[in-house]
Amino acid sequence: MVSLTLSIPEDIKKKMDAFPEINWSETARQAIKNKIEMLETFRKFTEKSTMTEEDAIRLGRELNKKVAKKYLK
Repeated sequence: MVSLTLSIPEDIKKKMDAFPEINWSETARQAIKNKIEMLETFRKFTEKSTMTEEDAIRLGRELNKKVAKKYLK
């Protein structure tokens, strides 16, 4: 196994210190593993897509308008 050094803000470290029973290295490993799995799934989902970045931006803007219209009446 390789080692990885992370830098975190002091305020987060203080909060972590309040839970000494937690194995923070294992927590970080799991978070990284989960993120990789999510990214691999996303890549698999999108690898055959013909949607362009411009299409995605346009659809996102249309969705934002519809959500705003629904909830900001």
